Amino acid sequence: MHKDMDNCFKNLFVLEMANNHMGDVEHGLRIIREFYEVCKDYDFQFAFKFQFRDIDSFIHPDFKARFDFKYIKRFTETRLSQEDFRKLKEEVERLGFISICTPFDEKSVDLIEELNFDILKVASCSFTDWPLLERIVRTDKPIIASTAGVPFEDIDKVVSFFEHRNKKFALMHCVAEYPTKRKNLQLNQIDLLKKRYPNIPVGYSTHEAPDNYDPIKIAIAKGATIFEKHVGVETERYKLNEYSANVEQIKKWLNSAKEAFETCGVSDGRYPFTKSEIESLHGLRRGVFALRDINRGEKISIKDVFLAIPLLENQLTANDLSKYADITALEEIKKNDPIYLDKISIVNNRERIYEIVQKVKALIKESKVVVPGKTELEISHHYGIERFEQFGLTMITVVNRDYCKKLLILLPGQKNPEHYHRLKDETFHVLYGRVEITLNNEIKEFSVGDVIVIDKNVKHSFMSKTGAIIEEISSTHFREDSFYTDPVIMENKNRKTFITYWMS
Repeated sequence: MHKDMDNCFKNLFVLEMANNHMGDVEHGLRIIREFYEVCKDYDFQFAFKFQFRDIDSFIHPDFKARFDFKYIKRFTETRLSQEDFRKLKEEVERLGFISICTPFDEKSVDLIEELNFDILKVASCSFTDWPLLERIVRTDKPIIASTAGVPFEDIDKVVSFFEHRNKKFALMHCVAEYPTKRKNLQLNQIDLLKKRYPNIPVGYSTHEAPDNYDPIKIAIAKGATIFEKHVGVETERYKLNEYSANVEQIKKWLNSAKEAFETCGVSDGRYPFTKSEIESLHGLRRGVFALRDINRGEKISIKDVFLAIPLLENQLTANDLSKYADITALEEIKKNDPIYLDKISIVNNRERIYEIVQKVKALIKESKVVVPGKTELEISHHYGIERFEQFGLTMITVVNRDYCKKLLILLPGQKNPEHYHRLKDETFHVLYGRVEITLNNEIKEFSVGDVIVIDKNVKHSFMSKTGAIIEEISSTHFREDSFYTDPVIMENKNRKTFITYWMS
């Protein structure tokens, strides 16, 4: 049992006393103390919740003696004084509970502030009671609001009302049927609330029969973080209603919650893998073996290896191979031999590629150039990915048929080295930024709107100090039709990385 007001909506179990104190402050204290003995054994946050009504003004003067109205009778007969509520609230705090109270009128909000409750609860019947909500948002209390019987359009209005006033609040799925039949629990509403309001904590205010322990498990599995249940202690004098849980029932309810949390496990990241899980999975992986003799210093690609079992100790696995992995042999590896980790070096460029993609996306956003969705991103790193910002180019192929359209993207200060094409003519149209283009050793500068025609076999390079986007229109593009004048680039067979899913 603990109390964390900074995260007061996380794994919070609210014990709702309502009128189960029966107007008897000593009975109310007994309820608090007996449930404390149960709650102290659980590592959850716990709260006790009360309900305030200013009876003198809440009930119309002409109806104060009309006990044929059940709520008038119940509220009148269970009335407590302000001092009695103070005693109950002080006992809640002494035992380490978070204190919560539901006001049903504006004067009750005054009392909540005077007694300094931790959290303020909005009942479902008051969800769109705008005079009451206007008073509630003037407090500095976090708010929990139940949504029984409230259509989404009204929830939208109240959510907007709270958000525009920077209130810390949570929503509760709730069904106002006492007790709620299984078929009417509507627990899928938790999913709907979480989807519609993804940044707002969602809880579950329960009214099912107190010996029904399935709903709490389902609510936890659906991601609810606050759980509320009516509680009480039955005596010869005071009987419990059909939806309030006794001490033993709450203990079973909390055990069900504990089991559900353990079963559901981690929700804010990947779970910690066990040693046995890792070992069993590793043993089922394929090992990497040399398909040919590989010399020391050679780059190793998927074309140079084959995959098979058994996986040997300290061997490279199929799971280690990807287009982002740059693998180099540190010593000679014979055909059919396993490729051991201590005989190679691996550089994983995934994070580096991600960094490049973010820079490209930022330039596209700045340029306001519209890029078609689901297009492949071709990253050219002519002298290695570590020098990409100095020498490199990013290309997006929009269409490549008898005609071809591409977008060429240069980051600020980036240069695409000198090369030529034997099969295609191309035309550049500058869409963004300024570009220096060298054609047969002659340098010219171009800006937005300029069009440049480049014939076959014309050597050219281009760079941009500002960053630029060029639309390239050409005849069909062939992958082996770029001939760089620097033989180092031509010998680099791993100078391109292709990314398919990069726009999201």
